[in-house]
Amino acid sequence: MKKYWNEAIETLPRAELEALQLQSLREELRFAYENAPYYKRSFDEAGVSPEDLKTLQDIQKFPFIDKKTQRDTQGVGSFLGELCAVPEERVIFVSTSSGSTGVPTMSPFTQQDFDEWQDVESRWFWQAGMRPHDRYVHALNFSLYVGGPDVIGAQNLGALCIWGGTLPSERLIFILKTYQPTCIWTSPSYAWYLGETCKKSGVDPKTDLSIRRIFVAGEMGGSIQATRDAIESLWGAEVFDFYGLSDIFGACAAQCEVHDGLHIAEDHILVETIDLNTGEVIAPGQRGELVYTTLRKKARPLIRFRTGDIGFVTVEPCACGRTHARIHVDGRKDDMFIVSAVNVYPSDIEYVIRGLTEVTGEYTVRITEKNFTCQYEVTVENADAARHTDEQVAARVSEALKARIGVKPANVVVLPDGTLERSTHKAKRIIDERKLEYNI
Repeated sequence: MKKYWNEAIETLPRAELEALQLQSLREELRFAYENAPYYKRSFDEAGVSPEDLKTLQDIQKFPFIDKKTQRDTQGVGSFLGELCAVPEERVIFVSTSSGSTGVPTMSPFTQQDFDEWQDVESRWFWQAGMRPHDRYVHALNFSLYVGGPDVIGAQNLGALCIWGGTLPSERLIFILKTYQPTCIWTSPSYAWYLGETCKKSGVDPKTDLSIRRIFVAGEMGGSIQATRDAIESLWGAEVFDFYGLSDIFGACAAQCEVHDGLHIAEDHILVETIDLNTGEVIAPGQRGELVYTTLRKKARPLIRFRTGDIGFVTVEPCACGRTHARIHVDGRKDDMFIVSAVNVYPSDIEYVIRGLTEVTGEYTVRITEKNFTCQYEVTVENADAARHTDEQVAARVSEALKARIGVKPANVVVLPDGTLERSTHKAKRIIDERKLEYNI
């Protein structure tokens, strides 16, 4: 059994990989400029043209786009809008964003886009250890969600696939017991919730089920060591974090067995990191906002798309032998907040909460303002009220957060086990009640 899905691409020496990117980028810029009304207008207004791209660094001459660009151009001039670069007759599939940060936006695909996307999904599944002998249950939403069709990537690999979707937990547990799949894909929150629900119903995920690999996406928990450890301990399975954008395709990046960042498909996506304040490109290894440019997508090319995700990139070859860059995502720019001049990332809060034995691991963060100052409050659950008082738990949480982040919460609320709502998809853990503008 081969180690790589596509060894030639996945282990391409860095110089050759960047040469391939440059060739693809030239073609993508030219295609976008000649076929998408928005890019023709924006490039002309910025005084740049596809011929100005001589090196990969020259991409910095071209203007950014973001979610607002997508919303403003959607439906303008045609059903698919001014970012679309092909006639509607060539589009065979559309997904939409969740709309959690505004109006939902469509993501169209040609047949070539779709087929290449699913080949990348096969690459990620294979990288995470899935093989043709595996049974796989796809427990993601199929309703317009870009991750829904990724089950096809597992089928193309040869695995036996069960199209589960967002089933009620009891029904999904029945499937896990009856068909004994070895792999499942869901969100980190739901993986935790489903494991807890199994135990409450008398099913031990470790011994009564056959799940050995859990793919998670949609939240940052899969790359937080404490969260991964908790899920792996609950299930007796290995957790692999996947990362995707409805704007590009299902999973654009995924962890390998080394679990040191997520390999991104650099034959399809050019990655930049920009300073949060200035928008200037910064070096690999430095934390900033991740910016992506599609290299092969035809239905809707994305040129310098600001994702709003905060993280950093490493380009050194991985211990697994793959040469594609790895992204390390800390969270959303929208979710990061500043307390006493300290940048607070929700991922750091989750790292602390998941690593404490005194709490259940469920939590919410409430961001407020007092006397024109930003502060935060954390709500947790007491895992064992017979052993730890609520006051002891609150003190432990506050101390641990202070040690990890540098600023302690204004308050820690401790509730009984089972009080906080368990998520069946993406957990809503950040509640921002501020009325003032706090610039990052």
